[in-house]
Amino acid sequence: MDRNRLGEETSPYLLQHKDNPVHWQPWGSQALAAAKTEDKPILLSVGYAACHWCHVMAHESFENPEIAELMNERFVNIKVDREERPDLDAIYQNALALMGEQGGWPLTMFLTPAGEPFWGGTYFPPESRWGRPGFPQVLTAIGNAYHADKDTVAKNVAALRQGLRRLEQPQSGEGGAPEISTGLFDRVAERLLREVDPLNGGIGTAPKFPQCGIFELLWRAWKRTRQEPYRDAVLRTLTTISQGGIYDHLGGGYARYATDARWLAPHFEKMLYDNAELVSLLTLVWQETRDPLYAQRVEETIGWLEREMTGADGGFFSSLDADSEHEEGKFYVWSEAEINQALGKRSALFKQFYDVTAQGNWEGHNILNRLHHPALADADTEAELAHCRELLFAARSPRVRPGLDDKILADWNGLMIAALAEAGLVFERPDWIVLAERAFRFIRTQMLGADGRLRHSWREGQARNPATVDDYANLCRAALALQEATFNAAYLAQARDWVTVLDRHYWGNAGGGYFFAADDTKDLIARAMTAADAAVPAGNGTLVGVLTRLALLTGDDGYRQRADAIIATFAGELGRNFFPLATLINNTELAMKPVQIVVVGKADDTAVAELCRAIYRVSLPNRIVVAVRPGDDLPADHPAHGKGLIAGRAAAYVCEGPVCSLPIIEPQALLDSLAALR
Repeated sequence: MDRNRLGEETSPYLLQHKDNPVHWQPWGSQALAAAKTEDKPILLSVGYAACHWCHVMAHESFENPEIAELMNERFVNIKVDREERPDLDAIYQNALALMGEQGGWPLTMFLTPAGEPFWGGTYFPPESRWGRPGFPQVLTAIGNAYHADKDTVAKNVAALRQGLRRLEQPQSGEGGAPEISTGLFDRVAERLLREVDPLNGGIGTAPKFPQCGIFELLWRAWKRTRQEPYRDAVLRTLTTISQGGIYDHLGGGYARYATDARWLAPHFEKMLYDNAELVSLLTLVWQETRDPLYAQRVEETIGWLEREMTGADGGFFSSLDADSEHEEGKFYVWSEAEINQALGKRSALFKQFYDVTAQGNWEGHNILNRLHHPALADADTEAELAHCRELLFAARSPRVRPGLDDKILADWNGLMIAALAEAGLVFERPDWIVLAERAFRFIRTQMLGADGRLRHSWREGQARNPATVDDYANLCRAALALQEATFNAAYLAQARDWVTVLDRHYWGNAGGGYFFAADDTKDLIARAMTAADAAVPAGNGTLVGVLTRLALLTGDDGYRQRADAIIATFAGELGRNFFPLATLINNTELAMKPVQIVVVGKADDTAVAELCRAIYRVSLPNRIVVAVRPGDDLPADHPAHGKGLIAGRAAAYVCEGPVCSLPIIEPQALLDSLAALR
């Protein structure tokens, strides 16, 4: 391995490292074979294009000729984009956790030539600091240990191999799985509520991530119990995030997380998946609160998506970098003098509302935020502030922009497509639904392999890397959201086809649940099966909702049996650590208490449109809308079987369990009926 081969790749992250003096190799059989032939350990470095600390380690170590020489002499060096290969990243992040270390990126793992881990960490500085050994020290020690202390390496490999094998089958909790009931949901919500920052919102202190799945869980608890603390926790969090520095007040879109408890200072990278989940949660909560701030944030974030994150053929790009000109946040922050110059006499009002001072609020600069003025002002003031933001947006545009990672990921696109379809229905924005349909069409036409199965990533005309369960799960959810938004049965058929692929290649035949990787993925040392949310919602949790919807929409009980099997498989996890299981819990509640709203009428009937408008004016997390054309019917065992038009007029039926309401033909009556549900 005598040269750097990353210039042959398409990943923007890998291409960032193509000129390093390190002889980087992409993951694959060639690099693994070289490690065996040369009897060298593998140094595996995993990161992503928008990762600030990945850039830091690259500048400090991978661009350093002396360190690169040590790496090349002692190791076969492999670079992996965690967004291209989440299956690989998940395995080695789990291995690091088994060592008792905190995971994250950059991930630095040391492997045998067979790809089995024996030691690792995350970021290492170029010399010893902050209680961390210097990277050259680590390289020397690991290189020596691999050749001189084979017994210790073998013991580490064996212990980690055993731990990774446990990931292949979820373990039940002591005393068996807890009973899955509304009471369990309430206990989980009550426990999670204790972790919410009562002043600033969010979970814990710092750093803070949006944790949308958890806050959907708390919103569901509010809908179920009507206990105000749940509602307050969600609203406080969404308002603080939306008025904090984690939100880009000029260009729209949310950064990945905040480094402080107040949501002021983000790591400035913007990820597609975070914004998708926040659009979904804001939409769900707005349906009840009608808070204009939430509507504004949804519209602005989708505006950012259209303007900066959408490819020519409709697919959505992955992320924007935290850094520009090698400085974190430089594109986004301001000095007071810059604000004064751009706004002139308007600057005093703007500085008052957006926390701009001469000394700055972050490292001598100003991160625009409204944490001191979170409530919207009167209409005239807000109009003036909006004009100021437009002027500042124009003034910011000539700056050197953060790097764009323009690869298209199937799972992240699925999240955003579903969010757009839901928001389009709720806010009556058909253009957002069209945006979602274009992205979906791109994936269906451009991101398939020769075998007809999905690929995980796409860039520069190449669909690459095996699809994960998250890819299929999120795209199935997107297909069903589009089916609801358009009444187009082709989306339902596509979801069914993709579930067939999941059942054939991902299902765990020993019990229930889907593996993260397909059974014919060849370069993995383990196949994890998990329901734990990570950066994106867990595929198994999402699929509980997908399968539940499919069972109700098609009458095929096999889907319901699959959903029940997933729930049973992971029920034991709920008794051990429910913090990362929000998606599973939320979709289990949907499976247990779906609210089916059956609308009978012609798709182009204005009465049908009015009934649907009433449906989307109510926040119903467990909503499933079923459209039936006159003359068609639902399966014989469906509670609305045989129900149709009333005196030739479109009608709605609200069904819970085996019982449906009387026909409802007036939109206000339907609205009242839905608003009364819990």
